[in-house]
Amino acid sequence: MPIDLTYAPEVSSLIERTRAFTRGVVLPIEDRHGGDISAAGGDALRIELQTAAKQAGVFAPHAPLELGGHGLNMSDRAPVFEEAGYSLFGPTALNIAAPDEGNVHMLAHVANPEQKQQFLAPLAHGDVRSAFAMTEPAPGAGSDPAALATRALPTAGGWVINGKKWFITGADGAGFFIIMARTSGDAGLRGGATMFLTPADTPGLRVGRHIGTLDKSMIGGHCEVFFDDLFVPESAVLGEVDRGFEYAQVRLGPARMTHVMRWLGAARRAHDVAVTHVAQRQGFGSTLGDLGMIQKMVADNEIDIAATRALLVRACWELDQGQPASNSTAIAKTYGAEAIFRIVDRSVQMCGGLGVSEDLPLARLSREVRPFRVYDGPSEVHRWAIAKRVVGAAKRALREPAE
Repeated sequence: MPIDLTYAPEVSSLIERTRAFTRGVVLPIEDRHGGDISAAGGDALRIELQTAAKQAGVFAPHAPLELGGHGLNMSDRAPVFEEAGYSLFGPTALNIAAPDEGNVHMLAHVANPEQKQQFLAPLAHGDVRSAFAMTEPAPGAGSDPAALATRALPTAGGWVINGKKWFITGADGAGFFIIMARTSGDAGLRGGATMFLTPADTPGLRVGRHIGTLDKSMIGGHCEVFFDDLFVPESAVLGEVDRGFEYAQVRLGPARMTHVMRWLGAARRAHDVAVTHVAQRQGFGSTLGDLGMIQKMVADNEIDIAATRALLVRACWELDQGQPASNSTAIAKTYGAEAIFRIVDRSVQMCGGLGVSEDLPLARLSREVRPFRVYDGPSEVHRWAIAKRVVGAAKRALREPAE
């Protein structure tokens, strides 16, 4: 099988332009504000950075060509998103931050023409932000989406939604919501979910408190959201009724991979900072970089970066082939989330006291990447799913001769 790991000239050019834009324009702003996007200006900063990204020709690499994006497939997104992720604010600048990036991807695949005009086009252009409302407090949907408790009941001309969500990224200031609600069956059943599109200012939808978390770079926070007799018309149904879990897979696999891409960029920055430090810091009769213990950490970082990229390449190839890629994305997400944290953690260690200080970006990078082992499915859930598939396949193979 021929293997070609080169990129088309236009993609290579976009990678280089993204690299220059992120490091020259975005990174100084992040450093000035300690990676806290609210302190840096929130939506006002987003508009400023996205305007600059459009001028630099690097805006919306993932969005369809007809909506002003570059139309990159998953494989071509990987190096571009990684370069944007070198700054914590880079994904926001390019309009590829969560949850908007994943919502663009899903709406492009599932929305009807009218919904694309009303919701997808302004989102892809950066005119609005969005939120994906699925996660609920216990005993509702969390790592187990089948526990979905928010309920949508049919009524004249549409649906009435009641329920509570939390940890909804970007909810504060979002222009519209994609709401996952149960339309049939009981909590615990795998089916019966439907997605609804609704503007944020619709009566019955209320954004509550920000839930304080380690990370500070995601605009709009992680919020509680309440639905109290929220009426949505029939036209608000995204796709078809009771197929919400199926559509969620259109979004979740690719979104997990783009998370890996972005945070791999952040880990690379941490590694670069640490290597620069140990290459010049004197100690114990030499530079730190000449010491065996430090060299092991440098080498282990290089290995984790290379391995994460390799797993991404495989998973993205499968997604581009139209395959479910359930196993490959779970493997890449689990390994990537843990490797990214290891890279940053080693980088902190290599820089000693400076590593935990605000004089270097390492402490805030550590704070930002730690939640990834929970976001988009905890490592333990992905390991369980991987093992379940493998053992299930073995059981089926054992049954085949008897059938």
